[in-house]
Amino acid sequence: ALPDLMGPNEMEGVWKGSAVLPCTYVPEEDFVQHTLTWSVVHDQSSGTVFRRDASGDHVLLSEYRNRVEVPKNLPGNVSLHILKLEISDRGTYTCHVTWTASNNSLIAKEISTKVEVVKVPATKPTIRAGALGLTVPAGARTSLTCVAHGSPPISYRWFRAVPGGTALPLSSQAELTWDSLRPSDAGTYYCEAENR
Repeated sequence: ALPDLMGPNEMEGVWKGSAVLPCTYVPEEDFVQHTLTWSVVHDQSSGTVFRRDASGDHVLLSEYRNRVEVPKNLPGNVSLHILKLEISDRGTYTCHVTWTASNNSLIAKEISTKVEVVKVPATKPTIRAGALGLTVPAGARTSLTCVAHGSPPISYRWFRAVPGGTALPLSSQAELTWDSLRPSDAGTYYCEAENR
């Protein structure tokens, strides 16, 4: 059977968030992926966003530089990941793949996805509190993760409560990790999430 590309006809992304434009196929032994290109047609302009060939991965439109990638080492998954979506990213994206068949002929397939970028109503971050009284053995590796919902981008800060004093800032990541817990790590920790 010839490889076939699969993906949605249209999708929505959130402004300043990230999006995955799905494009997948079922790998077949007789067909080796030769090239992959992602191109876009905007209202006023068009061009090739991304190309993967024997020489590597290339981002060809400057406004997408450092914002797009296609997963590596996932056979059959050539989905385009776009970070920090801009309103100007809206348009029709085409995933175009060529394969070399076992008889050395080239086969090409493409699918297109219309992408709309929406601004969600701005919402304050909300955090669901974790269970209180977490008990972990000394020497163990553990982590606390802060999950907030709201308008991106969201920044995180972890603090340790100091009895009768100011809180001790520990991390500006969503996750707080200990490689080896010590008894002195016992205490109360809290997370703060902030957006615009």
